[in-house]
Amino acid sequence: MDKQRQAGPSDLALRFAEETDVEVLLGLIRGLADYERLSHEVTADVPTLRRSLFGGRPAAEAVLAESAGVPVGFALFFQSFSTFLGLPGIYIEDLYVEPAWRGRGIGRELLRFVARRARERGCGRLEWSVLDWNEPAIAFYRKLGGRMLEEWRIFRVVGEALEALGRP
Repeated sequence: MDKQRQAGPSDLALRFAEETDVEVLLGLIRGLADYERLSHEVTADVPTLRRSLFGGRPAAEAVLAESAGVPVGFALFFQSFSTFLGLPGIYIEDLYVEPAWRGRGIGRELLRFVARRARERGCGRLEWSVLDWNEPAIAFYRKLGGRMLEEWRIFRVVGEALEALGRP
């Protein structure tokens, strides 16, 4: 287990999530969805999350931030690939810190944790998305050296549209 002390709260510890953390992760995911006003989109449950993160072919990794053993945030990420760079990358799907714990450097430490993994793994980039109305997050990411790609738009196909597109 990769557990390490970080700046921020003096008792902050970051570690890779384990299978026994699935319920905690799901609770944090629901907290994020509430904050983003997207609770209606959360269909994940414990068995699905367990299979997706810890099954035979894990689709993503998660790191938990804990203060005195209490979960206060997480980052969930997966490997991507840049054809232009010819190198793998890491895409952060979600980064969340509980509201009562914000402003203490925990988000920065979660990003640093993932950035270190990207460097260790020879990745050429670290990417994530942010909702256009989330000005505090946008300012935070810019302060850390993040650059918003104004020229790119995300497309998504889900549900029936995905089913239809994937039919033979």
